[in-house]
Amino acid sequence: MTWRMVVVNQHSKLSYQNNALIFKHAEGTEKIHLSEIHTLMLETTDITLTSALVAKLVEYKIKLIFCDEKRLPTAELVPYYGSHDTSRSVSQQIDWDEQHQKLIWTEVIRQKIRNQALHLEMQGHEKEADMIKKYLSALTTDDETNREGHAAKVYFNALFGKKFSREQENTINSGLNYGYALLLSVFSREIVKNGCLTQL
Repeated sequence: MTWRMVVVNQHSKLSYQNNALIFKHAEGTEKIHLSEIHTLMLETTDITLTSALVAKLVEYKIKLIFCDEKRLPTAELVPYYGSHDTSRSVSQQIDWDEQHQKLIWTEVIRQKIRNQALHLEMQGHEKEADMIKKYLSALTTDDETNREGHAAKVYFNALFGKKFSREQENTINSGLNYGYALLLSVFSREIVKNGCLTQL
């Protein structure tokens, strides 16, 4: 059962041996069985890894995330075949009609806004939570009126102040970007495991 997220953030060499990740660094060598690893995150560009390890990570369906020199996730390894019926799943995914896609996207937006309202309530921002809840009733298919954007503005202003913007370069946004990249990798791993393409 996979459960560990392994984060490598120092000069090291990663290789494969006997169904295990071999982690060689200045202080010594460590071994982690691949069956325990859910995600491997490389937080620095000062890491060498072998192609044998990469091939085994794909075989074990372990998510591999690469970070840049600022330690922000920038890319991930996604296998072509995530399940035994990938071809059938991809064909079905391609055939999804546009209206169905719009309805699914609308439900994603609806749940996001609900979660924002709930989180604001938990943080003691009842007034802003009530404002966000009103956007739910105004949500249209495919969010044509951008209720998601309006809710986000209220949400972030309540948490971080009126002067806060997601475009700013600061530690809050760095943390949010890092967290979003991790969440994205978890979602994309599930999409691939179900035989679908993240590109679609």
